[in-house]
Amino acid sequence: MLSKLAVALLIFLCCSSFIQTGDTLKGTYEFKGGIYNGKKEGAPTEYTLQRKYKTDNFDAFLLEKGEKPQKYQSGKYELKPDSCFETETYSAQPSKLTGVTLKYHYSFRNDTLVFQGILPTGMVVEEYWKKVK
Repeated sequence: MLSKLAVALLIFLCCSSFIQTGDTLKGTYEFKGGIYNGKKEGAPTEYTLQRKYKTDNFDAFLLEKGEKPQKYQSGKYELKPDSCFETETYSAQPSKLTGVTLKYHYSFRNDTLVFQGILPTGMVVEEYWKKVK
């Protein structure tokens, strides 16, 4: 009986390590590509896009080898059971999304955060962000 309990506990611990718990996305994620209006696009190869999530906000950076990180976006977010409400509060470039709250369905596939939603332009997006920290 003790060995069955140990096996059950081990299975639970292994499975729960892939589940995001709580109401935060805390951590650092790297963009790995996405699907935009049905067209698959990979991550850029000349630079890396990274998002650093805190309890209820995030900062996004463009990282190039030999250069200082460039912040290109900031925002706040709120999680519901399967939805993420994200509001851009800063953009390095002119943006029609600053101050607009977007709703995404979010999920985790192992160590990858997946956002799915429809932008105000009507574009259907699915993005993949791998957790690196």
